[in-house]
Amino acid sequence: MNTLSSPRAAAAVVLLFGYNGLVIGAYAASIPTLQARFQLAPWQMSIFFVVMGLAGIASMQLSGRLADRLGARRVCIAILPILVVAILGIGLAPTLPLLFVAGILLGLGNGGIDVAMNAIGVQVEQNRPKPIMSFFHGMWSVGNFVGAGLLVLIAPLLARNGEATVLVTTSIVAALGLVALAVAWRITPETAVISHHDESGVKTKIPAFAYLLGMMAIAFGLGEGTANDWSGLHVTQVAGVDPTTGALGFTCVAFFMVVIRLLGDFLVVRFGRRAVTRFGGACSALGYVVAAVGTNLPVLLVGWSLVGLGIGMIAPQVYAVAGHTAGGRGLAVVVTFGYATFLIAPALMGGLISLVGIQNTMWVPAVLLSGLLFVARIMPGRETETFAKDAATTA
Repeated sequence: MNTLSSPRAAAAVVLLFGYNGLVIGAYAASIPTLQARFQLAPWQMSIFFVVMGLAGIASMQLSGRLADRLGARRVCIAILPILVVAILGIGLAPTLPLLFVAGILLGLGNGGIDVAMNAIGVQVEQNRPKPIMSFFHGMWSVGNFVGAGLLVLIAPLLARNGEATVLVTTSIVAALGLVALAVAWRITPETAVISHHDESGVKTKIPAFAYLLGMMAIAFGLGEGTANDWSGLHVTQVAGVDPTTGALGFTCVAFFMVVIRLLGDFLVVRFGRRAVTRFGGACSALGYVVAAVGTNLPVLLVGWSLVGLGIGMIAPQVYAVAGHTAGGRGLAVVVTFGYATFLIAPALMGGLISLVGIQNTMWVPAVLLSGLLFVARIMPGRETETFAKDAATTA
């Protein structure tokens, strides 16, 4: 029997996180080609992103409630085919309306599986002697990197034909999705059904604690969104380098996010979620300060490396605590706060950049992220004994 404490259960969560990251990585790498193929103006791209984001937010709310009512396993298994169809649709869409349909499906799939796989991850973690959520998020980052890298590797084989490259890449990712679905069906464990009614049958409210965690999600959502969309342009403009060299800014962010997420669970065991979250906030805030005052390439790359190192530590802890304390419904609230901010951040930062310049704008995420030093007091401290106790109780 595949219990929540078994290695197969952890492998199932790794599979779900990894495949979701793979899909989003392939999609993100396809955006420049899609823009050129359909001759999309900036306002059309903005509408596409907003529509996809709204679909994701709606899916998160539904997914969290269904995960608690039916079990997160069933939600994940149901959503995987949506991701397969969506990513294949991105590559095959012959017209702009069909591209929007594929984008909406991708938003629905990404938002839904984001909450459901985190809900499974939380329950798996509760049944293990040590934390593992950072590792799960690290697997998402690895999948994201592989998805984008797959397109980069295929491009030279097809004489850098953008449309053909996107089609082949998305087709491969869709095929891997069918494999992932078959494997997930076999190894994903049944998860607990969580009731939101008290003994008298009255529906309980989402705890206020979840909304405090949502405030933390806003901080790291803005920080991560800014890093993803503006780090390369920031390095290019401030250091006065070509765009290819400027892309090293985002490369540093992505690399150090993967590294710290793979080490994050060890740090949680050693220092506790509160200390890890505080350090993540301080590290990423310092990175943004360096980005706001630095001028030469090496210094700016150090700054963005610190941003990636810090940001990568925060989300797994916030999501884990939300799932542990408020179930899938509360987790959906927190993920929505972070996801919505991640979507809004590029436009917000763009407006500020046009007013005060790209370097001065970096002070905004620096201030918000430094606030985590104080808000993180609501997070639990060292958890080694707590996890060991939970594991003994459920054995």
